[in-house]
Parts: sequence; structure tokens; C-alpha cells
Amino acid sequence: MAEHAAHNDEALSKEIDPKILKRLLSFFRPYRTQIIIATLLTVTISALAALRPRLTPIAIDDKIANGDMPGLQFIILIMAGTLVLQGLIQYAMAYLTSWIGQKIIFDLRRKVFRHILTLDLKFFDKNPIGRIVTRVTGDVEVLFEVFSSGLVTAFGDIFLILWILFFMFELDAKLTLVTLAVIPLLMYMTSVFRRRVRESYRKIRLLVARLNAFIQEHISGISVVQYFVKEKKTIEEFEKINREHTEENKRSIFYYAVFFPVVELIGALSVGLIIWYGGGQVIQGAVTIGVIVSFIQYTEMFFRPIRDLSEKYNILQTAMASSERIFALLDERPSISDPPEPKMAGKFKGEIEFRNVWFAYNKEDYVLKNVSFKISEGEKVAFVGATGAGKSTIISLLTRFYDVNKGEILIDGTDIREYSQKELRKNIAVVLQDVFLFSGDIRSNITLNNQDITEEIVHASVKNAGLEEFVNSLEDGLSRKVNERGATLSVGQKQLISFARALAYDPRILILDEATSSVDTNTEILIQSAIKKLIEGRTSIIIAHRLSTIQNCDKIIVMHKGEIKEMGTHQELLGNEGLYFKLYQLQYKENTQV
Repeated sequence: MAEHAAHNDEALSKEIDPKILKRLLSFFRPYRTQIIIATLLTVTISALAALRPRLTPIAIDDKIANGDMPGLQFIILIMAGTLVLQGLIQYAMAYLTSWIGQKIIFDLRRKVFRHILTLDLKFFDKNPIGRIVTRVTGDVEVLFEVFSSGLVTAFGDIFLILWILFFMFELDAKLTLVTLAVIPLLMYMTSVFRRRVRESYRKIRLLVARLNAFIQEHISGISVVQYFVKEKKTIEEFEKINREHTEENKRSIFYYAVFFPVVELIGALSVGLIIWYGGGQVIQGAVTIGVIVSFIQYTEMFFRPIRDLSEKYNILQTAMASSERIFALLDERPSISDPPEPKMAGKFKGEIEFRNVWFAYNKEDYVLKNVSFKISEGEKVAFVGATGAGKSTIISLLTRFYDVNKGEILIDGTDIREYSQKELRKNIAVVLQDVFLFSGDIRSNITLNNQDITEEIVHASVKNAGLEEFVNSLEDGLSRKVNERGATLSVGQKQLISFARALAYDPRILILDEATSSVDTNTEILIQSAIKKLIEGRTSIIIAHRLSTIQNCDKIIVMHKGEIKEMGTHQELLGNEGLYFKLYQLQYKENTQV
């Protein structure tokens, strides 16, 4: 999948797209004033740099030739002044362009991250997390050089070339044309260089994508790598990709190593033409020595911005690829949307009804088929069935992470599509089998930094969730640091924290998805006690493989291959001797054998 994603990235446009460039430049709009100032500064720097060689003929032909020492000292003073002024302006420009770049990158990264949070689960089902993270970090960072200095200094390079050409033609038009005779050769070499480097950069981006995907996958699965002693093989696979990346980087360095000396050689050829043609003109008295020296200075200055522009073109091209990927992400629209005028319900009562619900993740491959049931306010209902029966899909539809294909889901008699997603989900709490804890502390993982949840509510939730004994045993209590995904906590401790989180948010509808399937018997007893307090006074949906944990539910719904096969209490279903009876017998035998 990672390679497929990288391949898709490489399939993006290879040339600079005016539409993407225009869209990219739109991020400059809030900083128009600063950009205008930066542009004026860079034009001034270019003018000051081009002015010094123009003073050379005056110094040599007018002052030195006529023995005018005070005049020469004045010219030297002007040259020194332009250097100092140029340095000061350059400092101001560098600071300003970096400030602009950081501001735009901040705005762009915030916009991308906010947009990602609005996307529905269907998007995340199809896109690897590593790829999405790269958009927010790597691709956005690539644009910094364009925003901070690339475009503005490119203007400076262009203006420097224009100033140089203006002063050269002003000094001697014929000598200027002779000097520029090497331009066709320079343009050809630049074109070859740009084409080769562009291809090299494209391969480097592909290999970076493969490296990132490989590293993320194997670090995420480090336990499997170590369990099966796969370290050596993993290192070999990594080294292969890493070596390809290194070789391609060396190839791009080689192109630069060849191109810049070639440009210097062309510059030297231009100087040779100046000396050859200009020397003859000096002998004939048509041109002065000062003009020749000035032209040599201008020639050395002329090829530097051309080299810089070639490099900036490649930077811009790389930025185009990153921009296209970022804008493709920003153009993603969630398939789940709120109604124009959502219904405000406040606190739900908790009555749930599925009416002839059909749903498929892919086209018409239905995982739920004509599902209908009703859960009364405060009722405790369990869903059972084999893996793939559609139990977890019911949760995803109820919380509107996906929308039904056919039929409707009602809460308190209203189709859930009439509520806003925020209104719907703040009334529902889901406790999953695989509890996700964020980096921070226990308190922040209970409140999720919700300022409305007071310290009193937190402590009450901890007590009712059966977490109090564990928290009191900690020296720093609720402030105990939690590592990424709660790596230092046991499964049971993480589960109890998730219960405390659900209690703190006080939902009207509670969903427990396999909440006790991964814990030992002692921890399960503790969790079952917490669950009793958790579901009290709430409409509760419980999904469980262990049938012993749901015998006291008001209703048990048995699912098989996306359909409801049976519905009733524990005793009623056992009496029917149907699918539930078979599942119960199977588990009873397994437990007896154990």
C-alpha cells in the first residue's frame, strides 16, 4: 500500500502547473504588505550590487588616469557605502522573508490539520496514516524555502540580471552583444541540467516515501519483528532502500558538481571574448580600459544569478509536487455532512431504532442486510455473533462515522442525519476493546482537555470506574505520565481509564465494544463491577464474545452474516435452541476444557 501511495504521488504533474502556482501564491495574500517591502528590498539590493562595477570606469578612466586622488577616494567611499548599505538591507530582507515563510507555513499546516480532523473514517480507511502525516510535516516543510526566500530572491536574481544588462548596454552595446554570445550555450546546458535533476529529484522523493513507509511499518510492528527474530532481514531490506536513496542523492550531487563548473567555464569563455574583442577596441581607442574591467566584473556577476535561478526552478518544481499533494488532501470532502439546519436536541432520552438498514463499505457488498430493531430508553442490549457478523458496523452507523445505504436510524424518533455530528456524538460514548490513550497524564486522558469537566467530576468518574485504588497507589496520582498509546499501563488499567473517560462525559447512550475480551479473570471481575455503574441509567449497547458477561441484559440480538437471526433474553434464546444456544454450548465446552 505504501508503494502504491508513493506511486500515486509520482503520477502527479511533472511540470510547473500555473493553476497550482496561483493557488500556492494565494497563501501570500495576508502578508501582501510584508512581501511588497521584501520585494522592494531585494530590488534595491540588486541595484546596489550592479552599481559598483558601473563606478569602475569612472574610477579608472576619469580619476586614476587624470591623477584625481580626492575624486578616487570619493568613488571608493561610495563603493564602500553601497557594500555596507547592501549588507544591512540584505539582513533585513533575510529576516523579513523568513518571518513571512514561517507565518505562511504555520497557516498552511494549521489549515491542513484542521481539514484532516473533519474527514470521515472512509478517507482514513483508504489512506495510510504515514502518508497523511507526511502531508502535514514533510510536504508542508518543503514549501518553506519557496515561501521564505525562493520566490522573493528569484525576483532579486531577475532584477540583478536586468540591472547588469542595462548598465552593460549603457556602457557599450556592441561589447555587450559579444559578451552575450555564449547565452545559447548556457541555455542549452541549463536545460539539460534541469531535466536530469528533475528526474533525479523525482526518484529521490519516491525513495523517501518508501523509506518513511518502511520505517513506520516496522517500528509500529517492532514486537513482531523481535518475536520472530526478524531483525537481520529487516535491516537488510532497509539497507537496500537506503542504499538506493543514497545512490540517487549522489547522482543529483554529481549533476550539480558538473553543472556549476560548466557555468564557470562558459563565464570564462565570455571573459575571453571580452578581452579578445574589447582589447582590439582599446587598441583602436574605441573602448577604455575601465569599460573592459567593468565588463569583466559584470560577466562574473551575470552568471551567478543564472545558476541561482536554475536551482530555484528545481526548488519550485519540488514544491509543485508537494503543493499538488497538499491541495489534493485539502480538496477531499467528507462523505458525511451535517444538514443545513441541524436539529438541536440537547440531552437525548436514549431511544434507538434501526429501520430496514442496509450498509456496504464497498459498493453493494452488504455487511448489514435489512437490519431492524428497537432499543427503549435505558434498556441494556447485547449484540453477539461471529467475527464479521456486522456488530461493530452497527456502532459505526449509530455514531454516524458512515451513513446507511438504505433504511434509516432514529434516536428519540428523529433520523440521526437531522442532527449535527457534534450534537449526536456528544450524547454517545464508545468504549472500545483497543483503548487509545494519548501522551500526557491520566487526568488529561479522562477529560481529553475538556474545560467543562471539573476536578470533582474527574474524581467521581475515577471512583465509579473502579480506578481509585490504582490512582491512589501512584505517587503522582492523576498526574502520572502516560506514554504514547499507554504503553506503560496494563490492558485492564487502560480499560478502566476509558470507563472513567466515558463516565466523565456522562453520555445518554453508552456502547461497550468487546470491553472485557482482552483481560484476565480478576481484571474482568473489576471491569464488570465498573460496567454495572457505567450502564446504570443509560441506554447501553454491549458487544461481547463472552456470553457469560451479557446474561443479565434486557435483550440479546444474535447476528449472522449481516442479518439478525434471533432476538430475546438469555433464557428465551437458550429455550429456542437456535444459533445463540449453539454459541453458548460451544463456549461452555471450551470453558469446561480449560
